[in-house]
Amino acid sequence: MKPPLGRLHVITDATLQDRYSHVELAGLAAAGGADAVQFREKRPWTTRALVETATLMRRALARTAVCLVADDRVDVALAAGVRAVHLGRDDLDVATARRALGPDALIGGTANNVPEALRVAATDVDYLGVGPVFGTRSKTNPAPALGVDGLRAITQAVSKPVIAIGSITSDRVEALLEAGAHGVAVISAIVCQPDPAAATREFRDAIDAWLRVRAA
Repeated sequence: MKPPLGRLHVITDATLQDRYSHVELAGLAAAGGADAVQFREKRPWTTRALVETATLMRRALARTAVCLVADDRVDVALAAGVRAVHLGRDDLDVATARRALGPDALIGGTANNVPEALRVAATDVDYLGVGPVFGTRSKTNPAPALGVDGLRAITQAVSKPVIAIGSITSDRVEALLEAGAHGVAVISAIVCQPDPAAATREFRDAIDAWLRVRAA
């Protein structure tokens, strides 16, 4: 069975802080109510180190319902027993990733504009990571910020779920969900906080509050 996509993704980019490891951040995000944890490591680690860390993260989350997503590296996901991967523009193509990981893997793609989103959505991805919506601290040469209107244009153009990313804060969650995003992916507003579990809970509460209003 394919892992659930969920609405709250926490990305463990450990380069933005030196207090918590990837494994610790995964546990704290799970404690705060995250649906998914994405393992992102952009430093020049060896493949062995990436696999070992991903394996430890998978084990830390094994007793939870939280989905672990490997960023960029299909080989790392396979070696660590991770059933989800998010692919960037320069990563392995989706068709090859799907053949390697199988039909029950969760695969995400990346988009920054409507034409790119349409191209990615036409592949065998399960969701699109769209951004940066408001900018980003996690990339040295980011794509242009979309804003809420740019995000809305993409969500209206594609039928696959969209996860919004890029300087997301809890007070922006409602606007992003109203714009059609299925959920949000958060980095610095969680991992750079003194208490990442509490910061995750703020996002969880914001999403749940929006869902309650929609269901009323």
